[in-house]
Amino acid sequence: MATTPEPSPNPGDAALPGTPGTGEDICSACHGTGKLADGRQCPMCGGSGRIVEGIGGG
Repeated sequence: MATTPEPSPNPGDAALPGTPGTGEDICSACHGTGKLADGRQCPMCGGSGRIVEGIGGG
């Protein structure tokens, strides 16, 4: 039986996707483009333009 590998977080992720209390947001390092100003892939979001972070607060 094959298993689906767990996604690995990017450096900008606070948690794995789907973790309760988290949500997807635009990466602040690349502003959602997935690339840095010099054209390299953004290391914070892995080139996706999105990160997972905690939501809410209290």
